[in-house]
Amino acid sequence: MSNPIGGLLAGKGVVVTGAGAGIGAAIAERFAAEGGHVLVVDSNRDDAGRSVDSIKRSGGVARSCVADVREVASVEAILEAARGLDRSIDVLVNNVGDYRPAGLFAGSSEADWQALYAVNLLHVFRLTHAFLPGMTERKAGSIVNVSSVEAFRGIPAGAVYSAFKAGVNQFTRSLAVEVGGLGVRVNAIAPDVTQTPQLPYDRWVSEEERSLIPSWVPVGRFGKPEDVAAVALFLASDEARFVTGHTLPVDGGTLAASGWYKRVGKQSWTNRPRNP
Repeated sequence: MSNPIGGLLAGKGVVVTGAGAGIGAAIAERFAAEGGHVLVVDSNRDDAGRSVDSIKRSGGVARSCVADVREVASVEAILEAARGLDRSIDVLVNNVGDYRPAGLFAGSSEADWQALYAVNLLHVFRLTHAFLPGMTERKAGSIVNVSSVEAFRGIPAGAVYSAFKAGVNQFTRSLAVEVGGLGVRVNAIAPDVTQTPQLPYDRWVSEEERSLIPSWVPVGRFGKPEDVAAVALFLASDEARFVTGHTLPVDGGTLAASGWYKRVGKQSWTNRPRNP
């Protein structure tokens, strides 16, 4: 792990949820490379362990906390594990989220809505509520929430998911106004088309379709977790000291140019059309 910019988070306590793989792991590794002492929170013990081991092999400081943020009991477990970092928590990254296309809204159930609420919005409230008092007491802190570009556009078969992600954006905006005078900044990032274990574009896109990627993503490629981590680092660090209340798309330009297309003759949609 290189340290290309310097210790932007030197000595700061950091909590990253869902940090065992994908975007969360990339954020944890980048923050540790910048001097942060990182608590890797994940519901998967093996993933959390691998993430911590990777950070330590590169000379960083990290420890793990196995917790499912959907459960209210996880809050105290995470707080207790954070105390083990032996420093105040200056940065909280609410990264956990899950896109679960369950079909059209008319066929969904309240159980579906509650599941999406727990994994995409409720835990953001709980963990922010838990760590915010320490930040405001010290008059220093940065909270970075992970939203989605789907909060900004219509997504067929994902109305409830997009509503909760829009809730993340509005929570970010409103809380930033509320605590800005108390020394705490609150921002969000909104990824799209980023290759992760949850979104394996390398398996979804056939060889014959790969030439079409530049027509789907203006920058000409899919994103990497490291691309998102770099923006999260900016928002978490003092480099963004005058930035609060914003959600930054990290999408290679897809939001600026995007549109969902219904496949001809089928009740399904794509944002990677070959012949819509």
